[in-house]
Amino acid sequence: MIAGGRRPFHDRSFGLVRKFLRINWLFVLCVCALAGVGYAALYSAAGGSPTPYANDQIYRFFAALMMMLAIALVDIRIIARLAWPAYAGGVVLLILVAAIGHVGLGAKRWLDIGGAHIQPSELMKLFLALALAAWFQRASHERVGHPLFLIPAALAILVPVGLILKEPNLGTAVITAAIGGAIMMAAGVRWWKFALVIALVAVVAPIAYHHLHGYQRQRIETYLHPGQDRLGAGYNIIQSKIALGSGGMWGQGYLHGTQNQLDFLPEKQTDFVFTIIAEEFGFAGSIVLLGLLFSIVAMALYTALRSRHQFGRLVALGIGMNFFLYVFVNLAMVMGLIPVGGVPLPLISYGGSALTAVMIGFGVLMSVHVHRDVEFSQDEF
Repeated sequence: MIAGGRRPFHDRSFGLVRKFLRINWLFVLCVCALAGVGYAALYSAAGGSPTPYANDQIYRFFAALMMMLAIALVDIRIIARLAWPAYAGGVVLLILVAAIGHVGLGAKRWLDIGGAHIQPSELMKLFLALALAAWFQRASHERVGHPLFLIPAALAILVPVGLILKEPNLGTAVITAAIGGAIMMAAGVRWWKFALVIALVAVVAPIAYHHLHGYQRQRIETYLHPGQDRLGAGYNIIQSKIALGSGGMWGQGYLHGTQNQLDFLPEKQTDFVFTIIAEEFGFAGSIVLLGLLFSIVAMALYTALRSRHQFGRLVALGIGMNFFLYVFVNLAMVMGLIPVGGVPLPLISYGGSALTAVMIGFGVLMSVHVHRDVEFSQDEF
């Protein structure tokens, strides 16, 4: 027996059926509920039509759901062994983006593969979490505090962050760095080392501002003074705030949001999809949606706490952190609390790369849950 009375998990005694039953089906239900909300919002965004957004998105979701469940059945130790190869593959994809990537909206963030656009930076966040978790899984408390042991982990964060910044994609780069920092802190790195990094960033920020791309500086200026260009750069955020406020407590009714149906909301199927929900279902509907979103984060943290191995704890934390930052940044953006950064609302915004990356991450999270009691040996890595 092990601590807490749980029996060790032995693969030979747990076939695929028993693994399937060990999946957290409440988590799967919440994920499906969010996809349902996304379908309803995208149906409304198209003026009450399943095309061109809602049907495409739900087909992608069901394909990704099957992939999530398949990954959940894979032994987490196999995933751990693939962590660094996956990380290396992610870096190669980011380099290919810089070399031959598809340009859209002034940025080179996508690879065109077989007619489909994929955004490697979305997958890179998961690959980074896996690689860092594998690195710290084999570390003792004394090694975690040693600077030489931390240098490879720091470089593992800086390489993809630098490549993502080059695209340019400031929002995703910041989220990637935050995921790496959260995993390092959870692994036992002392807080004062992060304080030094934050102080250095604060010193460099004014200099870095002058090296931002023009549209990035414009987003910051628009955030500080949205009313200066109401019909230009400030239009998106002004219309977003109007839609948020017009929903009131109970909303204007499904398919009856004036800002949405009269096409005053730009990018309403992607970055600003939350404004449709807020306008049509009001504050009450928004709170229900937030409850669903943060239940995902809570269950990711619960999975991390229940895992007996460090790898599972750190991976689950990284996946939960990624989802939380998606939600936080998107909602803060549409409310005008931070500059617009092009971060979608996961499982709700229209788009394939973010949806697929999130669902692959959820598959790994469920693998951690299913295999939470396995024992790692040092030769796993």
